[in-house]
Amino acid sequence: MTAVESWGYPRAEGPGGGSVVRRILLGSQLRRLRESRGITREAAGYSIRASESKISRMELGRVSFKARDVEDLLTLYGVTDEAERASLLGLAKEANVAGWWHSFGDVLPGWFQTYIGLEGAASLIRIYEVQFVHGLLQTEAYAHAVVERGMPGAPAAEIDRRVALRLERQKALVSERAPRFHAVLDEAALRRPYGDRSVMQGQLRHLIEVSEQPNITLQVMPFSFGGHAGESGSFTMLRFPESDLSDIVYLEQLTSALYLDKREEVAQYERAMERLQEDSPGADESRDLLRGLLQLT
Repeated sequence: MTAVESWGYPRAEGPGGGSVVRRILLGSQLRRLRESRGITREAAGYSIRASESKISRMELGRVSFKARDVEDLLTLYGVTDEAERASLLGLAKEANVAGWWHSFGDVLPGWFQTYIGLEGAASLIRIYEVQFVHGLLQTEAYAHAVVERGMPGAPAAEIDRRVALRLERQKALVSERAPRFHAVLDEAALRRPYGDRSVMQGQLRHLIEVSEQPNITLQVMPFSFGGHAGESGSFTMLRFPESDLSDIVYLEQLTSALYLDKREEVAQYERAMERLQEDSPGADESRDLLRGLLQLT
């Protein structure tokens, strides 16, 4: 299974923002070098005084890289060109830069750190959401209500920290190198109340406003359409500017997440997303739907 499973990643241009992507790229290059030389993971692990599973984690980009380990592996794989070695060692150094989100480690599950890094490094983010408004589009008051509902009894300070993390993620959408963001929100996500009436009204107004941003496309899948391609539930698709990195589908669960990158699996979600976009009203009509919901709230 090549899917990046059950780990949890922000943007290639910020401090540490591209470290996750660089880990994945370096890991995939080391894997290609190893396989091209016909060397087993076990033999590679032995050469760096580690296990086969350590090599597997390195090649999947799940762990940080020690310069000595990368140097030894490159020697084992017969990479003698100084320019190539320097490039890969430089990539290893960049991959170890801590991302901004590590300062939220007290409230951030390890499996979700993966997603934050990938989200921040993506050039295109496409989402379908059915339970609530997506985190990148939430107002502070709405986010507070969502977190509070999901963590009953949690200390107020912890809730505030989690909301602050969500708001920090949103900065990517208005940054100089903001990704394109295409959201399809099920009408259920807009009708399900979080917080009081004023919170919901503020959230709907916010959606109308942000949908006018040139890099954001927002569509609403209305109840009136009936059954649709999002029957399996919410999902996120991430695309990256690096040609060596395949699209990734993110599926969040209660205590972990799945990251799918197998071509055939990604293709199925690609088709589902395309159908959702085709079947949902366009951006202008969706804004009218939001205005109608605002009047009813």
